[in-house]
Amino acid sequence: MPETSEKSPRTRDANRARQVILESAEAVFAEHGFAGARMDAIARASGYNISLLFQYFTDKLGLYAAVLQRAGQETSELQARVLGPLLADEAAAANPQAFRAGLETAVGATFDYLAEHPRLVRIMTWEMAAGWGTLAQILAQYPSDGYQPLEALFSRAWQAGLLRSRAAGTIQLTLVFQVCQSYLAFAPLYQLISPAGAAPGAAGPVETGPVPAREHVIAFVVGGILFDEPHRR
Repeated sequence: MPETSEKSPRTRDANRARQVILESAEAVFAEHGFAGARMDAIARASGYNISLLFQYFTDKLGLYAAVLQRAGQETSELQARVLGPLLADEAAAANPQAFRAGLETAVGATFDYLAEHPRLVRIMTWEMAAGWGTLAQILAQYPSDGYQPLEALFSRAWQAGLLRSRAAGTIQLTLVFQVCQSYLAFAPLYQLISPAGAAPGAAGPVETGPVPAREHVIAFVVGGILFDEPHRR
């Protein structure tokens, strides 16, 4: 039989089943957190037998890891896309305008991604409330050593006097994620205490206030990371 590059119906069905299960699991983990989520509830939501969940993902931790790895892959691709120009040009870290523009793009893209993925925001909020213990187990199994280019970029920016803090680049970008996550998670409270303020809607940010939510977060984060003018070291 001649070889073909097309996937077999069985493979396509298996891939579809995995994606449906991941979507259902993400919804249940977002609603109940890792500790409160039940595999039988995920199976019912997906429409597949619970034995198939264990076949594909081994256990609840494996399924949770797969949900977060999918989001991690998406955010890694996003980071590579928005920070790629800065990482590719060593001189950009010493160029205040270029570095600020790149960082503003990164913050805006992070805000947009999280606004479009509210279930991930809820999952991360559950993780934070639980002390990050489950995520720590997952990260211990999948260590990453791909941070060197990012650290080198932030080190050059520090030497150029652009950064307020010498904290590791990975920490500073995690703070970007954290601030965007916190803003979106607290948005219902913001609406209660300041109804005229900006708040995200179900499909993304709704710009109802004098300063749109997205632009406010970008200015807040970038202003906290960068000096207005290069600072002499």
